[in-house]
Amino acid sequence: MDLDPLLLSRIQFAFVISFHILFPSFTVGLACWIAVLEARWLMTGKALYRSLSEFWTRIFAISFGMGVVSGIVMTYQFGTNWSRWSDIVGNVLGPLIQYEVVTAFFLEAAFLGILLFGRDRVPRGVHFLAAVLVAAGTVLSSFWILSANSWMHTPAGAELRDGRFFVTDWWAVVFNPSFPYRLAHMLTAMFLTTGFVVAGISAFYLLRNRFLEHARVGLSMSLALITVLAPLQIFLGDLHGLNTLEHQPAKIAAMEGHWEGGARAPLILFAIPDNEAEANHAEIAIPALSSLILTHEWDGVVPGLKSFPVEDRPNPEILFWTFRIMVAIGMVMLTVALIHLVQRVRGKLYSPNWFHKLLVGCMPLGFIAILAGWFTTEIGRQPWVVYGMIRTADAVTPALTGGAVLTSLIVFMVVYAIIYGAGTYYLFRLLTIGPARLIDEDLEIPAVAQGHQPKRPLSVPGESIEPAE
Repeated sequence: MDLDPLLLSRIQFAFVISFHILFPSFTVGLACWIAVLEARWLMTGKALYRSLSEFWTRIFAISFGMGVVSGIVMTYQFGTNWSRWSDIVGNVLGPLIQYEVVTAFFLEAAFLGILLFGRDRVPRGVHFLAAVLVAAGTVLSSFWILSANSWMHTPAGAELRDGRFFVTDWWAVVFNPSFPYRLAHMLTAMFLTTGFVVAGISAFYLLRNRFLEHARVGLSMSLALITVLAPLQIFLGDLHGLNTLEHQPAKIAAMEGHWEGGARAPLILFAIPDNEAEANHAEIAIPALSSLILTHEWDGVVPGLKSFPVEDRPNPEILFWTFRIMVAIGMVMLTVALIHLVQRVRGKLYSPNWFHKLLVGCMPLGFIAILAGWFTTEIGRQPWVVYGMIRTADAVTPALTGGAVLTSLIVFMVVYAIIYGAGTYYLFRLLTIGPARLIDEDLEIPAVAQGHQPKRPLSVPGESIEPAE
């Protein structure tokens, strides 16, 4: 049996990046959440905010570490599996990735130590600043990585000469046509992912009658964030879709399941796309609605897959479903936001009920939506590694064998199952143990800057608090 190194390399990269993206998707929003808690602790001096910050900082540290490890493995594949890609795009993407390391990763790594170990060793203002800079580093990292990835979708500011790209305008490279939309869409998705985790854990504690004060703060703040960001994400997704229609019409055609295209195109709710037949089976559609959504006009013209050469089409059999999974989760998030408003108005936000059980069940939704969105984006770019210019088949390492890729893929699967299985188990253990018990809600920590140490502990790990009356 012949093993295709190109297909196996794509599968391996998809496997590794799917693991990796889960951790930044969580830690970017979590770092910002910790910075907010530190700000509240700095302004009010209330031990509740310090306790919450300490708890979520432990979760952040483990997640950040696993994200770093998976990111290193992913970058090695640029040389082992995709050496031709590295050679072709190195002049453009090499500096962008280096900027991410120098400006973002170093910033995170430098101040993460203060955030983790400087609690009672530096003034509170310095500790708060460390939390802000760690959060800024995570956002800045997303900026550079999304800029590099977006450039492969909408290349600009560079020209191809003798088989290599050379930069002609760095501003156009960094702020390529799809980058602003993808950055806004992805950052919002990251904050929603974190919001649903915090809301789910807080709801779980309320259902178990544990850490009630912590849970009430976490639930209220996370649901407020979700209520703002869920409708905003739908709006940003619409803008991103319009940009994709302009620059990658074949991807839109595959996502929508349109073969013919044209004016008054229907919105296909359900179908089984068939590449060989170039048609959909069991199609359920709403007339003209796709044209309205994509062009904002009932008679708007949308692209069809048949208008593109067969060899230039992405696979609708996958894209059609990954896109709908992402959209469906967006609708669930919007529903949760609306229910939250009703529950808050009714004064039942903190009373354990069915809504809290729903929130616990919704915890993984953000991760699933991000994976579905990335599959849609990356598979939709195929068969191009740099859209419209360099094919993926021309980017793989020439000397690579299918057997070598299969072996490394199996090794990755086994090692990842062990390492990330253990890491995930430890995360769940930390979440089960919960935050520290409060000793004194209004306790003020002496000024460490003056050399004083707390006379008694602020908190006792792993214990609950009595419910507030």
